[in-house]
Amino acid sequence: MTQRVARSLTLLWALVGVAAVVLAAGGIILGSIMTSALRKQAVDDAKRSLSEYTNGVLSPKLVEGNQVHVGDDVTGIVRTGLAGRPDILSVKVWRRDGVLAWASLAPQRIGKRFPLGDDLQGVIETGKAEGGLEDLADTEDAVEAKLPVKSLLEVYAPVFSGSHQVIGAYEVYADASPLEASIADRRRELWIAIGAVFLLLWALLVVLARSASSTLRRQTNTLRERSIALSDSYRRLEESSLEAIETLNATVEAKDPYTAGHSLRVQRISLSIGKEAGLTIKELDALRYGGLFHDIGKIAIPDALLTKPGRLTDDEFGLMKRHSAEGARIVGKFSRLSDSVPIIRHHHERWDGRGYPDGLAEEEIPIAAAIAGLADAWDAMTIERPYQRALSTEEALEEVRACRGSQFVPDVVDAFFEAVRRRPDDFGIAEPTALAAS
Repeated sequence: MTQRVARSLTLLWALVGVAAVVLAAGGIILGSIMTSALRKQAVDDAKRSLSEYTNGVLSPKLVEGNQVHVGDDVTGIVRTGLAGRPDILSVKVWRRDGVLAWASLAPQRIGKRFPLGDDLQGVIETGKAEGGLEDLADTEDAVEAKLPVKSLLEVYAPVFSGSHQVIGAYEVYADASPLEASIADRRRELWIAIGAVFLLLWALLVVLARSASSTLRRQTNTLRERSIALSDSYRRLEESSLEAIETLNATVEAKDPYTAGHSLRVQRISLSIGKEAGLTIKELDALRYGGLFHDIGKIAIPDALLTKPGRLTDDEFGLMKRHSAEGARIVGKFSRLSDSVPIIRHHHERWDGRGYPDGLAEEEIPIAAAIAGLADAWDAMTIERPYQRALSTEEALEEVRACRGSQFVPDVVDAFFEAVRRRPDDFGIAEPTALAAS
């Protein structure tokens, strides 16, 4: 659980980091778009202002009827009118036919015809003003290229007659430094505002992530505490369940004083054989309880049958055989012992199929059940009972060997003899001579 929470938190903060990158990229893109729009709007406003101002000052002096006319007194009057706009550096007035009608600089060119550039030609044809910022180094006209400024605002505006016909065009150059400074200031303010907004959004995202992280950690700690408490309760419940089963098992053994300690011996012998048979830890755990509680079903068998000194009749034995299925039913109610249920039910099955309760044969028999069955048989053969004398070690070993492949599973018998050789004490064998003979 801790690892899953750590991965979740790592993913959460990774998303916060990705969000920061996305927000930064979004801010840059938005800022670039808005900066471009701001610059365009500022240039358009300046272009419109220059066009309106130039038209307002020059048109009354230069336009007569449907022609551009420059009188002797125009130069002084026009310069006086343009004095209100010190940012205007140069003004040219062109007729439609390409004749320079008037120019504030290089007056020696006035009256001469020049090829109209695309910008001038476009203004004359469409009647719409054009313009933009231009580096001084890129200025085509040598006169304007010598102006003492770093950048120019170049504007082309139509000259209209009284009948609103385009009879020429103005070519105006203005100092763009104030405009550039204004654009820079507004651009800086724009970037600061965008940065503040996106930084605030990211800060809010971080706060939310921290809150979510804190909540997740708190809930995880609470869940862990509850899990520990639940696990502890479940452990105590398991212990209580096992104690209850052990009590029942002890009750069974108390009915027959001749079988006292039988369950513990079967458990010890089963585990010894199971280790040699290569059972896994989980299978050995199931065998531990299966061997201990293999006869717990005898709680449902009448005491008279359990303590009968002589052999049982067929009917009595039929009743006795019910103890394996009954034991499986009892133990099956406890989830902790679910893996032991097949052992308890099938520990009386035989390799030849003549066992009970289900008549399983050969590989159908669970190996752990076969081990418990052999352990149960070994203890029954070597313990003195009223109706049967205890076999000697040699006799019991020979009986096991003789029943290999009929009553007992061959592989389990092989594991049995290996366990006897390695750990004779587990089988109650103390005579070395008997082992040597086997």
